Amino acid sequence: MSTTMISSVVETEEQRALRAAVAALGKRYGRDYFTGVVADGAHPDALWAEAAELGYLGVSIPEEYGGGGGGIAELSIVLEELGAAGSPLLMMVVSPAICATVIARFGTDAQRRQWLPGLADGSLTMAFGITEPDAGSNSHRITTTARRDGDHWVLTGRKVFVSGVDIADATLIVGRTEDARTGSLKPCLFIVPREAPGFGRSRIDMELQAPEKQFELVLDDVRLPADALVGDEDAGLLQLFAGLNPERIMTAAFAVGMARYALGRAVTYAKERTVWKTPIGAHQAVAHPLAQAHIEIELARLMMRKAAALYDAGDDMGAGEAANMAKYAAAEACVKTVDQAVHTLGGNGLTREYGLAQLIVASRVARIAPVSREMILNFVSHQSLGLPKSY
Repeated sequence: MSTTMISSVVETEEQRALRAAVAALGKRYGRDYFTGVVADGAHPDALWAEAAELGYLGVSIPEEYGGGGGGIAELSIVLEELGAAGSPLLMMVVSPAICATVIARFGTDAQRRQWLPGLADGSLTMAFGITEPDAGSNSHRITTTARRDGDHWVLTGRKVFVSGVDIADATLIVGRTEDARTGSLKPCLFIVPREAPGFGRSRIDMELQAPEKQFELVLDDVRLPADALVGDEDAGLLQLFAGLNPERIMTAAFAVGMARYALGRAVTYAKERTVWKTPIGAHQAVAHPLAQAHIEIELARLMMRKAAALYDAGDDMGAGEAANMAKYAAAEACVKTVDQAVHTLGGNGLTREYGLAQLIVASRVARIAPVSREMILNFVSHQSLGLPKSY
């Protein structure tokens, strides 16, 4: 068995130590901290700062820029364990996983020096804007354009469902530039500072209870210097997917962590709640669905680890397939586990005291974002099975 395959199944001693350390940090904060932050309309600044100070936020960033020198495998462990403790940090999916990865792989030396140390120590955060109102999952319909104007780029367009723009120092925007040879548009990535003139935002009112808010962005002739372009203008798709694969892996970690938290609450309740002569967990109608949820969570974790191992080994194509599968499996396991956890508690599952009902909405996020389960099934149909496209 290859080293890559072994590492995707069995964690190293260092990874196990990281998992235990992050779990201890998460336990000190827990669900009460998270729900308190949401109730106050605040952000999880204390947890973010401590996770950064301990090196967890920058664990996947190269050591030369102040990071831990690990990979997405390590970063996914951090998010999963914080989620399992009830305090997930959604911006980890965006700032270190997508943005720092793209800049580390494709950014200029100046961009790396400017951004990576701050992203590693948590003093800087970056948002990511790709989805548009009229494009949805079809990235070929992105209409945000960037045109050259002397030594500058001028960006025009709109983005929706962009997390954390209000707290991010900049947003990595996916735009399209015109190929001078063919006239066709190609994707490119631009770093847009939060206070850039013409860069407007409005909050989207969501049912989702989370510290990180969602925004619609309007780019009205946003003028950027030439060095706002990340990497090579002709390598947009490669750079884009270099960020989207970690995004899917981290979304899987987010979902697995939430599922583990919900399952843990349900199991504890099933062990203690006695209606007849024995705890309800002794009855197979209660026990078997929870056991099934545990199995599905573990299967999703395996695919997530495989995806991370492939990505960290530099296999972008293999990681693309595995990352999509991991995200799909983790989302399904999360939704089913949360549903079963609420059902296990009965009426108590809908009370604010037990805090599971709010996860019904939150668990849907992984099914929808960053790409729907149906689009993942399309990907597997076409790329893995070779079936013809319907679109």
